[in-house]
Amino acid sequence: MINVKLKFAAQCLFVSFLVGCSSHGTPELSGLSPKAQATVIKQYGGTYKVGNPYQIMGRWYYPKEDYNYSETGIASWYGKDFHAKRTANGEKYDMHTLTAAHRTLPLPCIVRVTNLENGRSLVVRVNDRGPYAKDRIIDLSKRAAQLLGYQMQGTTKVKVEIMAKESRALKNAILNQKESIDDKPIEKYEPIKTTQNVATGKFYVQVASFIQKDSALNLQKQLQNFGQTNIVTADVNGHTYYRVRLGAFENEQEANSGLWKIQSQGFSDARIIKE
Repeated sequence: MINVKLKFAAQCLFVSFLVGCSSHGTPELSGLSPKAQATVIKQYGGTYKVGNPYQIMGRWYYPKEDYNYSETGIASWYGKDFHAKRTANGEKYDMHTLTAAHRTLPLPCIVRVTNLENGRSLVVRVNDRGPYAKDRIIDLSKRAAQLLGYQMQGTTKVKVEIMAKESRALKNAILNQKESIDDKPIEKYEPIKTTQNVATGKFYVQVASFIQKDSALNLQKQLQNFGQTNIVTADVNGHTYYRVRLGAFENEQEANSGLWKIQSQGFSDARIIKE
C-alpha cells in the first residue's frame, strides 16, 4: 500500500510539472495512470462527455459509449489551424501530443490506431469531434500522423479499435467513480513494431541530406546511440550531397522499427531506402 501511495504521489508531482510547463495545450499524458491523466485533463478544462445526436453538413451523428468499437477506414490529421483551441470535451488541443478526433466515441477514450499501409500501431487519446470530410473515420494529431508514417501523404488506411478497459478506467477517474478504477498506468503512447510480412533485403533509414560534409558528420555523431550509421554521397545537378543513413537492416520490418525511433526524435522527413 505504501508503494502504491508513493507511486501515485510521484505521478502527481510529474503532473504538476507538466501543467506548469505547458502554455499551448493539454500536455502529453503518455504512460500515466487514469487518476493522473484525469487530474491533468480536468485542470485543463476537460470533462467526460458523450453528447447528444448532432448534424453536420446534412448528416446526423449519434455519439455513444461503444466499448466493442472496431472500424477500418481512412484517417487524416489536423494541425496548426486548431492548435491551442478547445477540443469537444473542453481540453486544449496540442498538435504535438498524441490525441485524436472521432465523430461518435465517448470523450475522452483510448484507442489503438493501426496504419494498414505500413503496419505501425499507435495508442492515442480521443478528445475531440471530427472528421467530417469524405467519410474519414478518425482525425489524428500532427504528431500521431508523423509516428504512424503518413503526415506527408495526408491520409492513410487504418484500423481503429477502442481499448475498453483503459477507456472505462479513464472515464471512472474523471467522474470520481472510485469503486471501479483500475489505476494501472495506461499503455505508453508509442508505436509498436510492424507485424506484417515484408520482403527481405538490405534496407537503410535515410535521416537527412546535407551539402556541407561537416553537417553530415555532426549528425552522424548524434545518431551513434541508434546503431550503425554511414554517410553516402550523391551527385545531383552538379552538386554533391552527403546523406546520413542508419543501417543496414536485413528486412523492412527492422527498418520500420528504426524509422519510427528516428522520427520520434524529431526527424520527421526520415525515410526507408532499399538497395
